[in-house]
Amino acid sequence: MHASFKRRRATAGRVVGRLLLAIAVILVGLAAVVGVNTWRHDSRQLDVPAVTPVAVDGAAAAAHLAEAVRARTVSSATDAQLNADQFRQLHAMLEARYPKAHAVLQREQVGDFALLYTWKGADPSLKPIMLMAHQDVVPIAPGTEGDWTQPPFDGVVKDGMVWGRGAWDDKGNLISQMEAIELLAASGFKPRRTIHLAFGADEEVGGERGAKQIAALLKSRGERLDFVIDEGLLITEGVLPGLTKPAALIGVAEKGFLSVQLKVGATPGHSSMPPPQGQSAIAMMSATLKRLDDDQLPAGIRGVAQEMFTTLAPEMQGFSRVALSNLWLFGPLLQKQLEASGSSNAMLRTTTALTIVQAGNKDNVLPGRAEATVNFRLLPGDTIASVTAHVEDAAKAAAPKGKFELSRLPGSSEASPVSPTQSASYQLINKTVRELFPGTVVAPGLMIGATDSRHMIEIADHVYRFSPVRAKPEDLPRFHGTNERITEANLVELIRFYHRLVQQAAGA
Repeated sequence: MHASFKRRRATAGRVVGRLLLAIAVILVGLAAVVGVNTWRHDSRQLDVPAVTPVAVDGAAAAAHLAEAVRARTVSSATDAQLNADQFRQLHAMLEARYPKAHAVLQREQVGDFALLYTWKGADPSLKPIMLMAHQDVVPIAPGTEGDWTQPPFDGVVKDGMVWGRGAWDDKGNLISQMEAIELLAASGFKPRRTIHLAFGADEEVGGERGAKQIAALLKSRGERLDFVIDEGLLITEGVLPGLTKPAALIGVAEKGFLSVQLKVGATPGHSSMPPPQGQSAIAMMSATLKRLDDDQLPAGIRGVAQEMFTTLAPEMQGFSRVALSNLWLFGPLLQKQLEASGSSNAMLRTTTALTIVQAGNKDNVLPGRAEATVNFRLLPGDTIASVTAHVEDAAKAAAPKGKFELSRLPGSSEASPVSPTQSASYQLINKTVRELFPGTVVAPGLMIGATDSRHMIEIADHVYRFSPVRAKPEDLPRFHGTNERITEANLVELIRFYHRLVQQAAGA
């Protein structure tokens, strides 16, 4: 019996030994595959020589931007004439400060205050290009006025920066584009390709009266655009873990927008005699909202996000490079980490945001109706119809005894088509960034907010959302927030970018 036990132990030892050896072989093989996969991915960055940038009077440009900031062009969704005098003030300022540009450009006022500038090219067979920006700004959050280092509409230039609402979003781009055209006109530049500048006046409230009407006007004239570039993604530093270089993300698509209003009816009554558990209007609405919040639409590293990470992977350091180069293995782990952050989660899925809930008006009365609004930002691939069906399914499953009404609020839009990264226009933007910002990594990205450029998709197949505004993590809260500003040095970079881009896209 003792000998038999020894034999069994020896056999078990050999089995365990072989198992451990097999595991070791698998791990070594896996490590080898991961290593090879990591280092075989060469850089996708364009190798272009740096160029001598055009001379720019930074102080004058900063003064012009500061003057534009002083026009309080806050837009309204309901009152098209709100701040009409301020928009006219901005229009007069543009005409006065850019005489050479206005000598070569045709200016049309579209709708109430939107501006369409056109510089006719010599070759009508070439499709026009369009640079976009918007004149309007968001209001100052009540109670925060005293938190600004400089008053938000004083247009102060101090410490090498232009301070004020719109300095970044989006008068910085508008003024930079006008400065670039002024320089080109002064140099005697003659475009072969027509150039459009489209400056909406209601982007912050949807762009229905501005950019949308500009697009309709050009469509009625039979125009199709070669490419469009609008505000959007930025040059970030220190935002992406594992990436020590600045990253210029060019938005090749933007998410759609959908707000759904839910109404659920139940029998009203006295609070002393409530209905069975879960059958009040508030209970059924709560169950529906919890289901929508719990059962989020699926996330995944695919589409634009996948191309972005694949492009960035060879530029990463440490484990970030290993993980991004081997999404087949580390994808689930990486996805979980990305989903934990609001900004990165938004790149991976159609997001669900519970924004408004209303029910009841007296503490001892059961309301006969509860209402809620849920906002979705649609990932390319999802549609308004599919997301609406998702909400309907949730309502029926969570509150089968409820009398539900479902409606779509105005302002919805489908996710934009994805503009190709292999196109000549994307490669031109890519090349221009690499020329003027040496060492900056360029990759495609997804715009999670909405821009005026979405109105141009009917007349353009190539729509991009990017401006070379530099931003570190601490700068991001300034967007639509307190102490909005841009450095004079960065403003000069924007001017040089648009000057170079137009020169190459529309020149001989």
